[in-house]
Amino acid sequence: MRAVTVAPGVPDSLRLDQDWPEPAAEEGAILVEALAVGICGTDQEIIEGHYGEAPPGQQRLVLGHESLGRVLEDPTGTLQAGDLVAGIVRHPDPLPCPNCSVDEWDMCRNGQYTEHGIKALPGFARDRWRVQPKFAVGLDPVLAPVGMLLEPASVVAKAWDHIERIGARSEWKPQSVLITGAGPIGLLAALLATQRGLSVHVLDRNTTGPKPDLVRALGATYHTETVGELDLEPDVVVECTGAPGVVLDVMCKVGPNGIVCLTGVSSGGRTIDFDAGALNRALVLENNVVFGSVNANRRHWDQAAEALARADQSWLGSLITRRVPVAEYARAYSSGGGEDIKVVLDFTA
Repeated sequence: MRAVTVAPGVPDSLRLDQDWPEPAAEEGAILVEALAVGICGTDQEIIEGHYGEAPPGQQRLVLGHESLGRVLEDPTGTLQAGDLVAGIVRHPDPLPCPNCSVDEWDMCRNGQYTEHGIKALPGFARDRWRVQPKFAVGLDPVLAPVGMLLEPASVVAKAWDHIERIGARSEWKPQSVLITGAGPIGLLAALLATQRGLSVHVLDRNTTGPKPDLVRALGATYHTETVGELDLEPDVVVECTGAPGVVLDVMCKVGPNGIVCLTGVSSGGRTIDFDAGALNRALVLENNVVFGSVNANRRHWDQAAEALARADQSWLGSLITRRVPVAEYARAYSSGGGEDIKVVLDFTA
Protein backbone atom coordinates (compact mmCIF):
# COMPACT_ATOMS: atom_id res chain seq x y z
CA MET A 1 0.00 0.00 0.00
CA ARG A 2 1.01 3.67 -0.31
CA ALA A 3 2.53 5.63 2.57
CA VAL A 4 4.10 9.07 2.85
CA THR A 5 7.31 8.67 4.86
CA VAL A 6 10.44 10.46 6.01
CA ALA A 7 13.75 9.49 7.56
CA PRO A 8 13.57 11.44 10.84
CA GLY A 9 16.40 13.89 11.27
CA VAL A 10 17.27 13.80 7.57
CA PRO A 11 16.12 16.98 5.82
CA ASP A 12 14.09 16.61 2.62
CA SER A 13 13.80 12.81 2.86
CA LEU A 14 10.07 12.91 2.10
CA ARG A 15 8.86 10.26 -0.34
CA LEU A 16 5.83 8.21 -1.33
CA ASP A 17 6.44 4.51 -0.71
CA GLN A 18 4.31 2.33 -2.98
CA ASP A 19 4.78 -1.01 -1.22
CA TRP A 20 4.57 -0.09 2.46
CA PRO A 21 3.59 -3.04 4.70
CA GLU A 22 0.00 -3.45 5.84
CA PRO A 23 -0.60 -2.16 9.39
CA ALA A 24 0.47 -4.65 12.03
CA ALA A 25 -2.28 -6.27 14.10
CA GLU A 26 -0.72 -4.99 17.33
CA GLU A 27 -1.43 -1.41 16.24
CA GLY A 28 -5.11 -1.98 17.02
CA ALA A 29 -8.17 -4.10 16.31
CA ILE A 30 -9.96 -1.49 14.21
CA LEU A 31 -8.88 -1.49 10.56
CA VAL A 32 -9.42 1.81 8.77
CA GLU A 33 -9.30 2.93 5.17
CA ALA A 34 -7.66 6.35 4.92
CA LEU A 35 -9.74 9.13 3.38
CA ALA A 36 -7.52 12.12 4.04
CA VAL A 37 -4.90 13.64 6.30
CA GLY A 38 -4.44 17.30 7.12
CA ILE A 39 -1.02 18.91 6.90
CA CYS A 40 0.35 21.39 9.41
CA GLY A 41 3.56 23.09 10.49
CA THR A 42 4.58 20.08 12.58
CA ASP A 43 4.79 18.01 9.39
CA GLN A 44 6.91 20.67 7.75
CA GLU A 45 9.34 20.75 10.67
CA ILE A 46 9.67 16.95 10.60
CA ILE A 47 10.36 17.09 6.84
CA GLU A 48 13.02 19.72 7.50
CA GLY A 49 14.69 17.31 9.91
CA HIS A 50 14.14 19.31 13.11
CA TYR A 51 12.55 16.40 14.97
CA GLY A 52 10.52 13.24 14.54
CA GLU A 53 11.17 9.68 15.68
CA ALA A 54 10.59 6.44 13.77
CA PRO A 55 8.98 3.46 15.52
CA PRO A 56 11.44 1.15 17.31
CA GLY A 57 13.51 -0.88 14.88
CA GLN A 58 12.46 1.17 11.83
CA GLN A 59 14.34 3.74 9.79
CA ARG A 60 11.39 5.67 8.42
CA LEU A 61 8.35 7.33 9.93
CA VAL A 62 4.94 7.45 8.26
CA LEU A 63 3.73 11.05 8.45
CA GLY A 64 0.23 12.26 9.21
CA HIS A 65 -1.43 13.04 12.54
CA GLU A 66 -4.59 14.86 11.36
CA SER A 67 -6.55 11.80 10.28
CA LEU A 68 -9.84 10.94 8.69
CA GLY A 69 -10.80 7.41 7.71
CA ARG A 70 -13.64 4.97 7.26
CA VAL A 71 -13.86 1.77 9.31
CA LEU A 72 -13.29 -1.41 7.30
CA GLU A 73 -13.65 -3.80 10.21
CA ASP A 74 -13.99 -3.63 13.97
CA PRO A 75 -14.28 -7.00 15.71
CA THR A 76 -14.67 -5.24 19.06
CA GLY A 77 -18.02 -3.72 18.10
CA THR A 78 -16.91 -0.24 19.18
CA LEU A 79 -17.61 1.08 15.68
CA GLN A 80 -19.34 -0.32 12.62
CA ALA A 81 -17.95 -0.87 9.14
CA GLY A 82 -18.51 2.31 7.17
CA ASP A 83 -18.29 4.65 10.18
CA LEU A 84 -16.15 7.75 9.93
CA VAL A 85 -13.29 7.73 12.40
CA ALA A 86 -10.25 9.74 13.46
CA GLY A 87 -7.30 8.40 15.41
CA ILE A 88 -6.12 10.10 18.61
CA VAL A 89 -2.53 11.19 18.09
CA ARG A 90 -0.88 10.81 21.50
CA HIS A 91 -0.62 7.58 23.48
CA PRO A 92 0.39 7.40 27.16
CA ASP A 93 3.90 6.57 28.19
CA PRO A 94 4.61 2.94 29.10
CA LEU A 95 5.48 3.53 32.76
CA PRO A 96 2.98 5.36 33.10
CA CYS A 97 3.40 8.74 34.80
CA PRO A 98 0.64 9.90 37.21
CA ASN A 99 -1.22 11.77 34.46
CA CYS A 100 -0.93 9.08 31.80
CA SER A 101 -2.18 6.52 34.30
CA VAL A 102 -5.53 8.35 34.41
CA ASP A 103 -5.70 8.98 30.64
CA GLU A 104 -4.50 12.58 30.90
CA TRP A 105 -1.74 11.81 28.40
CA ASP A 106 -1.76 15.37 27.09
CA MET A 107 -0.25 16.33 30.46
CA CYS A 108 2.45 13.63 30.43
CA ARG A 109 5.14 14.46 32.99
CA ASN A 110 8.08 12.38 31.81
CA GLY A 111 7.95 12.97 28.05
CA GLN A 112 7.87 9.27 27.19
CA TYR A 113 4.50 9.47 25.41
CA THR A 114 4.31 8.43 21.75
CA GLU A 115 2.51 10.18 18.90
CA HIS A 116 1.26 8.97 15.53
CA GLY A 117 3.22 10.52 12.70
CA ILE A 118 5.51 12.38 15.07
CA LYS A 119 7.12 10.26 17.74
CA ALA A 120 7.63 6.48 17.61
CA LEU A 121 4.21 5.60 16.15
CA PRO A 122 3.42 5.34 12.43
CA GLY A 123 1.20 8.12 11.16
CA PHE A 124 -2.04 8.07 9.23
CA ALA A 125 -0.72 9.09 5.77
CA ARG A 126 -1.09 5.56 4.41
CA ASP A 127 -3.87 3.73 2.61
CA ARG A 128 -4.86 1.72 5.67
CA TRP A 129 -4.17 2.05 9.37
CA ARG A 130 -5.20 0.42 12.61
CA VAL A 131 -6.25 1.95 15.88
CA GLN A 132 -7.17 0.70 19.33
CA PRO A 133 -10.82 1.35 20.33
CA LYS A 134 -9.66 3.63 23.13
CA PHE A 135 -8.02 5.92 20.60
CA ALA A 136 -10.72 5.80 17.90
CA VAL A 137 -13.11 8.76 17.73
CA GLY A 138 -16.29 8.18 15.75
CA LEU A 139 -17.53 11.14 13.71
CA ASP A 140 -20.92 12.34 12.62
CA PRO A 141 -21.43 11.50 8.91
CA VAL A 142 -21.89 15.21 8.20
CA LEU A 143 -18.16 15.63 8.81
CA ALA A 144 -17.10 13.42 5.90
CA PRO A 145 -15.59 16.35 3.93
CA VAL A 146 -13.88 18.01 6.91
CA GLY A 147 -13.25 15.39 9.61
CA MET A 148 -9.48 15.79 9.38
CA LEU A 149 -10.00 19.09 11.20
CA LEU A 150 -10.74 17.12 14.36
CA GLU A 151 -7.12 17.01 15.53
CA PRO A 152 -6.56 20.80 15.51
CA ALA A 153 -10.07 21.24 16.91
CA SER A 154 -9.16 18.92 19.80
CA VAL A 155 -6.22 21.18 20.66
CA VAL A 156 -8.60 24.14 20.79
CA ALA A 157 -11.17 22.20 22.82
CA LYS A 158 -8.50 21.49 25.41
CA ALA A 159 -7.50 25.16 25.48
CA TRP A 160 -11.09 26.22 26.21
CA ASP A 161 -11.53 23.45 28.76
CA HIS A 162 -8.53 24.70 30.71
CA ILE A 163 -9.48 28.36 30.29
CA GLU A 164 -12.85 27.60 31.86
CA ARG A 165 -11.31 25.55 34.65
CA ILE A 166 -9.00 28.44 35.55
CA GLY A 167 -11.86 30.94 35.29
CA ALA A 168 -13.82 28.93 37.84
CA ARG A 169 -11.39 30.09 40.54
CA SER A 170 -13.68 33.12 40.99
CA GLU A 171 -17.04 34.54 39.94
CA TRP A 172 -16.11 34.70 36.26
CA LYS A 173 -18.41 35.79 33.44
CA PRO A 174 -16.19 36.50 30.44
CA GLN A 175 -17.58 38.69 27.68
CA SER A 176 -14.80 39.07 25.15
CA VAL A 177 -11.92 37.08 23.70
CA LEU A 178 -8.97 38.12 21.56
CA ILE A 179 -7.46 35.47 19.31
CA THR A 180 -4.10 36.25 17.73
CA GLY A 181 -3.45 34.41 14.50
CA ALA A 182 -6.03 33.30 11.93
CA GLY A 183 -4.53 29.98 10.92
CA PRO A 184 -6.46 26.74 11.50
CA ILE A 185 -5.95 26.83 15.29
CA GLY A 186 -6.94 30.49 15.54
CA LEU A 187 -10.02 30.11 13.37
CA LEU A 188 -11.17 27.01 15.23
CA ALA A 189 -10.55 28.82 18.53
CA ALA A 190 -12.80 31.59 17.22
CA LEU A 191 -15.45 29.04 16.25
CA LEU A 192 -15.53 27.54 19.74
CA ALA A 193 -15.59 31.03 21.25
CA THR A 194 -18.64 32.02 19.21
CA GLN A 195 -20.33 28.78 20.26
CA ARG A 196 -19.84 30.00 23.82
CA GLY A 197 -21.59 33.30 23.07
CA LEU A 198 -18.52 35.48 23.49
CA SER A 199 -17.66 38.67 21.65
CA VAL A 200 -14.81 37.47 19.45
CA HIS A 201 -11.93 39.49 18.04
CA VAL A 202 -9.32 37.93 15.76
CA LEU A 203 -6.03 39.65 14.95
CA ASP A 204 -3.95 38.65 11.93
CA ARG A 205 -1.61 40.53 9.60
CA ASN A 206 -3.26 39.27 6.40
CA THR A 207 -5.40 41.90 4.70
CA THR A 208 -6.26 39.76 1.65
CA GLY A 209 -7.20 36.14 1.10
CA PRO A 210 -9.96 34.19 2.84
CA LYS A 211 -9.14 34.91 6.48
CA PRO A 212 -10.99 38.23 6.98
CA ASP A 213 -14.19 36.87 5.44
CA LEU A 214 -13.99 33.62 7.43
CA VAL A 215 -13.73 35.60 10.67
CA ARG A 216 -16.60 37.90 9.75
CA ALA A 217 -18.74 34.92 8.73
CA LEU A 218 -18.57 33.80 12.37
CA GLY A 219 -19.90 37.17 13.50
CA ALA A 220 -16.46 38.05 14.86
CA THR A 221 -14.35 41.17 14.29
CA TYR A 222 -11.18 41.01 12.22
CA HIS A 223 -8.22 43.25 13.12
CA THR A 224 -4.92 43.91 11.36
CA GLU A 225 -3.42 46.50 13.70
CA THR A 226 -0.92 45.64 16.42
CA VAL A 227 -2.02 44.28 19.78
CA GLY A 228 -1.08 47.56 21.43
CA GLU A 229 -3.26 49.55 19.03
CA LEU A 230 -6.40 47.57 19.79
CA ASP A 231 -9.11 49.45 21.68
CA LEU A 232 -9.88 46.32 23.63
CA GLU A 233 -9.30 44.83 27.07
CA PRO A 234 -10.31 41.19 26.58
CA ASP A 235 -11.24 38.79 29.35
CA VAL A 236 -9.51 35.95 27.48
CA VAL A 237 -6.68 35.79 24.98
CA VAL A 238 -5.89 32.71 22.91
CA GLU A 239 -2.47 33.28 21.38
CA CYS A 240 -1.89 31.14 18.27
CA THR A 241 1.12 32.71 16.52
CA GLY A 242 4.06 31.94 18.79
CA ALA A 243 5.56 35.29 17.72
CA PRO A 244 7.55 36.49 20.76
CA GLY A 245 6.48 40.12 20.45
CA VAL A 246 2.81 39.18 20.19
CA VAL A 247 3.10 36.80 23.15
CA LEU A 248 4.45 39.55 25.36
CA ASP A 249 1.96 42.12 24.09
CA VAL A 250 -1.10 39.97 24.84
CA MET A 251 0.11 39.34 28.38
CA CYS A 252 -0.07 43.09 28.90
CA LYS A 253 -3.35 43.53 27.00
CA VAL A 254 -5.62 41.13 28.87
CA GLY A 255 -8.04 42.67 31.35
CA PRO A 256 -8.25 42.21 35.15
CA ASN A 257 -8.72 38.58 36.22
CA GLY A 258 -7.90 37.76 32.62
CA ILE A 259 -6.59 34.51 31.21
CA VAL A 260 -4.01 34.15 28.44
CA CYS A 261 -3.69 30.76 26.79
CA LEU A 262 -0.58 30.23 24.69
CA THR A 263 -1.00 27.66 21.92
CA GLY A 264 1.65 28.89 19.47
CA VAL A 265 5.21 27.60 19.78
CA SER A 266 8.04 30.12 19.49
CA SER A 267 11.20 29.18 17.62
CA GLY A 268 13.47 30.83 20.20
CA GLY A 269 16.76 32.59 19.63
CA ARG A 270 15.27 36.07 19.54
CA THR A 271 15.91 38.69 22.22
CA ILE A 272 13.39 41.45 22.92
CA ASP A 273 13.93 44.47 25.14
CA PHE A 274 10.96 44.24 27.50
CA ASP A 275 9.89 45.63 30.87
CA ALA A 276 9.49 42.36 32.77
CA GLY A 277 8.87 44.23 36.01
CA ALA A 278 5.82 45.99 34.60
CA LEU A 279 4.47 42.68 33.31
CA ASN A 280 4.99 41.06 36.71
CA ARG A 281 3.21 43.94 38.40
CA ALA A 282 0.22 43.68 36.06
CA LEU A 283 -0.08 39.91 36.41
CA VAL A 284 0.04 40.05 40.20
CA LEU A 285 -2.14 43.09 40.85
CA GLU A 286 -4.80 42.06 38.32
CA ASN A 287 -4.89 38.36 39.24
CA ASN A 288 -4.09 37.37 35.67
CA VAL A 289 -3.06 33.90 34.52
CA VAL A 290 -0.82 32.90 31.61
CA PHE A 291 -0.59 29.24 30.70
CA GLY A 292 0.47 27.02 27.82
CA SER A 293 -1.64 24.31 26.21
CA VAL A 294 -0.70 21.56 23.77
CA ASN A 295 -2.21 18.27 22.55
CA ALA A 296 -5.47 16.83 23.93
CA ASN A 297 -6.89 13.82 25.74
CA ARG A 298 -9.95 11.74 24.89
CA ARG A 299 -12.58 14.04 26.36
CA HIS A 300 -11.21 16.95 24.32
CA TRP A 301 -11.42 14.92 21.12
CA ASP A 302 -15.04 14.10 21.94
CA GLN A 303 -15.79 17.74 22.72
CA ALA A 304 -14.18 18.78 19.44
CA ALA A 305 -16.22 16.23 17.49
CA GLU A 306 -19.42 17.66 18.97
CA ALA A 307 -18.34 21.24 18.24
CA LEU A 308 -17.51 20.47 14.61
CA ALA A 309 -20.78 18.63 14.09
CA ARG A 310 -22.68 21.71 15.38
CA ALA A 311 -20.75 24.13 13.19
CA ASP A 312 -21.71 25.53 9.80
CA GLN A 313 -20.32 22.83 7.52
CA SER A 314 -19.86 25.23 4.63
CA TRP A 315 -17.72 27.44 6.86
CA LEU A 316 -15.62 24.47 7.98
CA GLY A 317 -15.15 23.43 4.36
CA SER A 318 -13.83 26.90 3.56
CA LEU A 319 -10.90 26.31 5.93
CA ILE A 320 -9.58 23.71 3.49
CA THR A 321 -7.89 25.74 0.79
CA ARG A 322 -6.23 22.88 -1.12
CA ARG A 323 -7.00 19.19 -1.57
CA VAL A 324 -4.12 17.33 -3.20
CA PRO A 325 -4.18 13.71 -4.44
CA VAL A 326 -1.68 11.37 -2.79
CA ALA A 327 0.08 10.84 -6.12
CA GLU A 328 1.01 14.55 -6.02
CA TYR A 329 2.13 14.43 -2.38
CA ALA A 330 5.12 16.73 -2.90
CA ARG A 331 2.79 19.54 -3.97
CA ALA A 332 0.71 19.04 -0.83
CA TYR A 333 3.72 19.60 1.42
CA SER A 334 4.96 22.66 -0.50
CA SER A 335 3.95 26.25 0.12
CA GLY A 336 0.77 27.40 -1.58
CA GLY A 337 1.86 31.01 -1.83
CA GLY A 338 1.05 32.16 1.70
CA GLU A 339 -2.77 32.10 1.52
CA ASP A 340 -3.28 28.47 2.49
CA ILE A 341 -5.20 27.78 5.66
CA LYS A 342 -5.46 24.01 5.65
CA VAL A 343 -4.01 21.71 2.99
CA VAL A 344 -5.37 18.16 2.83
CA LEU A 345 -3.77 15.08 1.30
CA ASP A 346 -6.62 13.18 -0.36
CA PHE A 347 -6.40 9.38 -0.39
CA THR A 348 -9.60 8.98 -2.40
CA ALA A 349 -8.54 10.95 -5.48
